[in-house]
Amino acid sequence: MPLTTSKIKGKNLKLKYNKTQKSIFKKLFIITGFIFLLTGFLIFFLTFYPVIKQEVKYQITIKKLSKDRIKEIKPVDQEFGIVIPKIQANAKVIANVDPFNEKIYQQALTKGVAHAKGTALPDVIGNTFIFSHSSVDWYTANRYNSVFYLLNKLEKDDEIYLYYQKQKYHYQVTEKKIVDASEMSYLKGDDNRVKTLTLMTCWPPGTNLKRLIVIARLINN
Repeated sequence: MPLTTSKIKGKNLKLKYNKTQKSIFKKLFIITGFIFLLTGFLIFFLTFYPVIKQEVKYQITIKKLSKDRIKEIKPVDQEFGIVIPKIQANAKVIANVDPFNEKIYQQALTKGVAHAKGTALPDVIGNTFIFSHSSVDWYTANRYNSVFYLLNKLEKDDEIYLYYQKQKYHYQVTEKKIVDASEMSYLKGDDNRVKTLTLMTCWPPGTNLKRLIVIARLINN
């Protein structure tokens, strides 16, 4: 049975409508994919920008200053602060932060780096444990904890200074290691008869896969 003019027009309109629908879906798919790609790039950038920034800053600094010529850095907080000259780190330390309560320590990390509750303070014998879990909560914490992203640059005998109640405590690095995230024995330290300092941050930077540990011993105060 031959098609009438109206049926031919109707078929053509249907084909045109289907093509239009396919074109719209294709455009929506492309736009959605672009949005996901842009969102992923933005998260990546926000996560790793502090790392890259600190690395560039370190490379510029290390070229300008030899180890023997690094100038003394004035601490941002003499009541409880940390200064690491080699990596130009200078941060407030928040005292007595529960390292097992994410809500509490993430809030503390928006103000500085954290001293683990239950570990020694600098004025007593024992291990002072200072940490930064920045990568777990990058959107609130990483702009403060980027000071610890360069801990991997520290080597044996590099200097670290703690300031506590306006007293200055001078430490030298003795050991650096990477451990599993579940490893907690380093909270107490190896020797409770001396004053030691343990620094911890997530490793690799921008992730929480492992932990980078730097151990130092007090040489004088």
